[in-house]
Amino acid sequence: MNKLETLTPSLRDKIVLGERNYHDDPSTPVSNFLARTKRHCNGGKTVDAGLWLRGHCDRGGKIFLTMAGAGSSLQMGITISELIRAGKIAGISVSGANLEESLYRLVAHSHYAYIPDYLELTAQEEKELDHKGFRRITDTFLPEEESVRVVLPAFEMLWREAQEQGRPRFWHEYFFELFERNLIPVDPGANLDDCWLYWAWKEGVEVCVGGAEDSTMGNIFSYYTYGGSHPLLSRYAQEHPISPEVVHHSFRYMHRLAEWYLEHARGEGLAFLQLGGGIAGDFPICVVPHLKKDYLADETTEKQESLIRPWAGFIEIHSSPMSFGSYSGAGGKEKITWSKLEPNAFMMQIFGDYTEHFPDIAALVLRK
Repeated sequence: MNKLETLTPSLRDKIVLGERNYHDDPSTPVSNFLARTKRHCNGGKTVDAGLWLRGHCDRGGKIFLTMAGAGSSLQMGITISELIRAGKIAGISVSGANLEESLYRLVAHSHYAYIPDYLELTAQEEKELDHKGFRRITDTFLPEEESVRVVLPAFEMLWREAQEQGRPRFWHEYFFELFERNLIPVDPGANLDDCWLYWAWKEGVEVCVGGAEDSTMGNIFSYYTYGGSHPLLSRYAQEHPISPEVVHHSFRYMHRLAEWYLEHARGEGLAFLQLGGGIAGDFPICVVPHLKKDYLADETTEKQESLIRPWAGFIEIHSSPMSFGSYSGAGGKEKITWSKLEPNAFMMQIFGDYTEHFPDIAALVLRK
């Protein structure tokens, strides 16, 4: 204590004596275990993030979740679906790949395979897997023939219907329509409770897909809409290409997100929980400065900040270290300079694999 008193006040305030202020609850044994054992480094950050999110939700706030990588193929849907059913998640932003892979898990769950020693594969073995149709995502093989090709006819039907009716949709709305019209052949081995896409549709959770082209079905849609005259590609193009205008472009997603954010960021606001980096997180977090600096560009800074509530907190789990221009690893403080966060916002970076840390955070939020 005497040594602490010799430090400058700003430095002294950063130092904590003893342990975190947590009291065991007999009804939450998993949370108790995590809080008691994960006290330092990334483990400690994970628990602190989970406890802050729990408090945020208890006060009436909600979570805006973003997911990059291949979390859907790696079964993060189990955790996300439970958070949705518990009413903790207001919105989700994902890559086009994560959106479709949640569906594929439902359609072809029994056909997924794993290779624990994937780091030991040779380049030639990887080529053999390619020729045999094994599409590897880290330690997991996505069964393309049993998933993508099975649901493709339904998607083509919806795309062509949209063109005939002159009724374009957002990319995720085509996926929701599969549920609405019961067009999905569910794998007998799949558990509907594990499909976050299904629960987002069922519970009316807002979904944002900033880059639909970055996905297998997005690539296929691009092919189905090709009407160019390239000497090679035109020979293989669709005889009757679909208009690309049946899918709203990403600018429309930002319009929708801006309107939605204004309605849902009231009160305690929205906590930004980012799993991985990339466009899934980069796209939606920009809605706050977009509203302030574009729509309200002629207003004073004070008025901008009075009308547009920033993100209530920012938690990121990723493996990208801060580097020159790496947005994914930039951290919360840099986001203050872009009007995305205020200095008093909760900010936490957890370095690691989000398949390790995210379930622990969810367990704390859900009072497991």
